[in-house]
Amino acid sequence: TMLMRIDETRQLSLMGFDEESIKVDVHAQRLKYLQGMQMRKNWNDESWNPVTGCDKISPACDNCYALGIAKRLKDQGQPKYQKDGDPRTSGPGFGLTLHPHILDAPYRWKKPRLVFLGSMSDLFHKDVPTDFIRRIFDVIRNTPNHTYQVLTKRSTRLKKLARELDWPDNLWVGVTIETQKFDYRIDHLRTLPVKTKFVGATPLLGSLSLDLTDIDFVVTGPESGQRARPIDEEWLNDLRINCEEQGDLLLTEEEFER
Repeated sequence: TMLMRIDETRQLSLMGFDEESIKVDVHAQRLKYLQGMQMRKNWNDESWNPVTGCDKISPACDNCYALGIAKRLKDQGQPKYQKDGDPRTSGPGFGLTLHPHILDAPYRWKKPRLVFLGSMSDLFHKDVPTDFIRRIFDVIRNTPNHTYQVLTKRSTRLKKLARELDWPDNLWVGVTIETQKFDYRIDHLRTLPVKTKFVGATPLLGSLSLDLTDIDFVVTGPESGQRARPIDEEWLNDLRINCEEQGDLLLTEEEFER
């Protein structure tokens, strides 16, 4: 059980909780909020992309949805997607690009939002300067009425930056684990001094057995699109049991899409 801090009480209040009902179990309150999002059929309220473009690094990237979106946006003349990436690992309109001009966007959002940071990139890509990540974190810290989620496959850099960065309290950090081969990413995640950590088992490409110590929740689901690889129901059941045994909430993307 995690003990409540004053700043966490304020954050949960800004997220819509009755402050009188917030006692000592922050973990339970986070799960309550996520379950509320699940009932609304939304994984987040907003996407924010101060970085776009990426490169494939593991099997979860093989059918990257963002790669196809970037190509369409490039063809439509969208300015953010005019830099092409390496054809071996990326593609048209998907070259890594920084967009400092949209760093101030969250300041204009009046109502509290759950924000997916980096839906069109990986914030911890090797070509994203650490100073630019700091600028993004400053915006997050200065907008405590919003809660931000970031998901990465580049957990080695994540671990390297664990002590170099000042991690905002309202930032939730997750790692992708698509098969058991990549379960080391969860160990890297545990090194971070962040209050909320999660696993994105998306797309789920095999059976997983994870040590979920210090992990708050798991999100899973199949691939989408014409080339989507099939998901085995047994993999989902194994992961559900894995989460239940360790007291973690399992959210499935299918439930958000119904």
